[in-house]
Amino acid sequence: MASHGVPRVTGEQPISGQARKKELQKIQEYKELVDIVDTKVQERQYTREVLQLTSKLLTLNPEYYTIWNYRRLILRHQFTLSDTLPSDNAESNDAYDTASQLITTDLAFLIPLLRKFPKCYWIWNYRLWLLEEATRLLQESEVCRLWNEELGLVGKMLSLDSRNFLGWGYRRTVIAALERSRLNPNATSQNMTEDEFKYTTRMIGSNLSNFSAWHNRSKLIPRLLKERDADNVARKKFLDEELELIHTALYTDASDQSLWFYHQNLMCNFDRKHTHESMAPNLTADEERTYITEELDYLLDMLDGALDCKWIYQSLVQLSSMYEVAFGQRAVQATDIEDWIGKLIELDPLRRRRWNDLSRDIGSGSTFSAHSS
Repeated sequence: MASHGVPRVTGEQPISGQARKKELQKIQEYKELVDIVDTKVQERQYTREVLQLTSKLLTLNPEYYTIWNYRRLILRHQFTLSDTLPSDNAESNDAYDTASQLITTDLAFLIPLLRKFPKCYWIWNYRLWLLEEATRLLQESEVCRLWNEELGLVGKMLSLDSRNFLGWGYRRTVIAALERSRLNPNATSQNMTEDEFKYTTRMIGSNLSNFSAWHNRSKLIPRLLKERDADNVARKKFLDEELELIHTALYTDASDQSLWFYHQNLMCNFDRKHTHESMAPNLTADEERTYITEELDYLLDMLDGALDCKWIYQSLVQLSSMYEVAFGQRAVQATDIEDWIGKLIELDPLRRRRWNDLSRDIGSGSTFSAHSS
């Protein structure tokens, strides 16, 4: 198996007696280290030496979240000795420098761990905590530098694994922090939104099968249109461009689930239940009708050469149901919908009961949610 193109070793590998003995010794040393750290923290020995012991332990096992909490306790204690901004007092400046050095050193300690364990929640959470502490304790200029460096770091992490959802979530947090006027007084949120939207375009261009990039794009669009103060014409043009983008992507790989999820998101623009969330909320009835019928034609064309793609049939059923609810008439024959649902049952038998329920709902005039997947 592979995870995002990275081979993964599965199953137990045979080991020699000598290797087994060495492994048992490492386990014993690990247990002893855990006991030492537990004892010292219980005794409230929040010293630099104990901090180094937690570093050793977390290098071996970064999933041990309790040790991350121990590390927070130790650093918080160290910060109380330096919980002040620089002043004319030399002693106070030394305390500030100590806090700055502790945070900078700890951020550097985490980088090799992130490279080795990019999907470990606790490393990302702890790193964010460090930056929040920096925001609380350090000067604005230094805090701004740290957060901007963080944006560069998460960019490098996503270049190594562009679909790391933890990295994408962390990037959104970093952007939100940089948009605060205290951290970036010369920038505007509009500039960050535009840049992030372009970033999703680049990431999608390098790898279409990127759930996180498509998701981030969908979250940025409402804000982007608002900040652009887009009128009805501009919104409709934007919608057309997004439809063209997803159509091109689907013709490249019609079996990619991430693309169909974004396609479903775009189809919600024509679902009157979601008008308040639409990119173009003021479309006329004739425009809505044209969009849906053109999309149905597009999907039918896609079937030529992709008859085994369940996503096409699902989207055909969704749009047909949407059209009937909106305009009180069918865009296609009832037998066509029955055939499409039959193909869904054939291609996706594990969801047979769901497709049967769908068939009954459509027959009774119920609405089929465009968010179904």
